[in-house]
Amino acid sequence: MTFKYCSIVLLACLVLSACGGIDPDSPLGQRKAIFKQMLSTSEELSGMLKGRVAFNGPRFAEAAVQLDALAYQPWTHFAQAKDSDQSSATDAVWHKQARFQALARELEAATGELVIASQLQPYKASHLTPAVQKVQDTCSACHKVFRNH
Repeated sequence: MTFKYCSIVLLACLVLSACGGIDPDSPLGQRKAIFKQMLSTSEELSGMLKGRVAFNGPRFAEAAVQLDALAYQPWTHFAQAKDSDQSSATDAVWHKQARFQALARELEAATGELVIASQLQPYKASHLTPAVQKVQDTCSACHKVFRNH
């Protein structure tokens, strides 16, 4: 009786753990993973400039390059039609594609400018802060229209 009861509980736990999760291979899972990496990298850059993390010029430049590479990746994982009700994206992503794509290009340009700023030596916060702020402002502009908060 105990073995049967434990088996049923174990099976129920396995079934429930599979429910509600986001498939990491789905377009939603792919773009969420990229956005998480972007956020983590951006936080590292901001942390260095704000003193939360020790400033390391070469690491800053490396992280800027990583953020720039990531900035090009999530857009291919947005289908032509809404693909999930679990998405943080508003319906405007699919209804205002031209604006969504324009903001994506603005982010790519901003991260490219950050890479250029991060290559200037000696490393100075006065050169880097405006470039990081522009990236953050571009992210915020997109989130205001295209993300459910």
